Amino acid sequence: MPSSLSSLAAEPDRLLPAEPGVRAIARNLLARVESLPIISPHGHVDAAVIEQNTPFPDPAALLVSPDHYVTRLIHASGVPLDRLRESNTSQPDSRSVWREFCTAWPLFEGTASGYWLRTQFSSVFGLAGELSAETADASYDAISAKLQEPGFRPRELFKDFNIEVLATTDDPLDTLASHKTIAEDPSFHGRVLPTFRPDAYLNIAHPNWVENVDRLIGLAGDGAGGYTGYIRALENRRRYFVERGAVSADHGVRTPLTLKLGRSEAEKLFTRARCGEWTAEDRDMFEGHMMYEMARMSVQDGLVMTMHPGSYRNHHLPSFEKFGSDTGHDIPFPVSYTEAIRPVLQDFGTAKDFHLVLFTLDETVFSRELAPLAGFYPSVYIGAPWWFLDAPDAMLRFRSAVTETAGFSRSSGFIDDTRAFCSIPARHDASRRIEASFLARLVAEHRVSEDRAHELIVDIVDSSPRRVFKL
Repeated sequence: MPSSLSSLAAEPDRLLPAEPGVRAIARNLLARVESLPIISPHGHVDAAVIEQNTPFPDPAALLVSPDHYVTRLIHASGVPLDRLRESNTSQPDSRSVWREFCTAWPLFEGTASGYWLRTQFSSVFGLAGELSAETADASYDAISAKLQEPGFRPRELFKDFNIEVLATTDDPLDTLASHKTIAEDPSFHGRVLPTFRPDAYLNIAHPNWVENVDRLIGLAGDGAGGYTGYIRALENRRRYFVERGAVSADHGVRTPLTLKLGRSEAEKLFTRARCGEWTAEDRDMFEGHMMYEMARMSVQDGLVMTMHPGSYRNHHLPSFEKFGSDTGHDIPFPVSYTEAIRPVLQDFGTAKDFHLVLFTLDETVFSRELAPLAGFYPSVYIGAPWWFLDAPDAMLRFRSAVTETAGFSRSSGFIDDTRAFCSIPARHDASRRIEASFLARLVAEHRVSEDRAHELIVDIVDSSPRRVFKL
């Protein structure tokens, strides 16, 4: 097997500036933080994976089929999704999926996915060469053997990856039993925290919204019905999460719209929605009102509020019907925060201990809106580059876009936002290298002293996520 995979992934100066003097500064900055523990305040790893500590599945099930970053690009090259992941009618053979992936490996050159995967293959799985159609079976067998080693169980990797905090994303009615088991296990060193994610209970367009709301009210409404029971149940379940270690509530909303509706108007919207008589305008109004309600509740219970708008979910309906959600066809669209978030900020923007972390998939928003908002409101923090923007060049653009207005202290720290457990260290390593590169340029241009840059990179990597997410 050619050695380019290992040589690229093992290059100590990867992602650092090409100019030798600036690179030397970046090396020193990176050395200051590369061994710091990983703080992951937002992600999608299932807590049961850590609790049960069962071996990971085969290479394709671990690294290809569930990763929409990977399958979407292979699909774009003409490979049907049913050759890459399970559908409602078929289940592809794992080795066949891996062969499709290895054949398509050249497609990932220059992509963030390619960078993360190379790092995983080299540092986690110990592969010594480049993937290709010819090496597919050998690499499959090598990774399969690794997955069976006792030291490759999730809890052992949690320790090896130097993860201190890992937040999951959880349904409001989840019992959080896995989190409880982990927290009570004296042999486990680290924190696995739940996150309150109520999208399916707030978005009236969700196909199971009525059923979800009925269950919510029945289980947590304290005997009250209708809109009153609905609000009370959400408050009660948030409290349940707080008591079990949650520090944030996450909202994957369609737009950043927030609305402060009167009680009567909100009740009427809620009633129409439960009867199935809602319009698109009703959908946006109700979600906007519930974002205001979520902010109000965060002020009361202390959960950090994060918002992830701007994704057209399930853009390709035939793929959604066959493969379900999170299968690679969510597409970004433009958003605007300034007017949309104003109702929340009018009432809570200066509220004590309220933290509101705003994310975007629209890069124009970083400098135009989020940096100015975070540069005034004590409650507002700028969410790190997310999803399509969590790539090296995009992360550099983010720093350039927000720093001159909001400085370094108003951003969230890196967010890996991943289901792919084995990619977590690769993603955080990439972020640390980009932060070192950006700061090194400021030092070289005599805009920041080198001593101050060393303080700043520690704050960005370690102190910011602890501060923003109240860790």
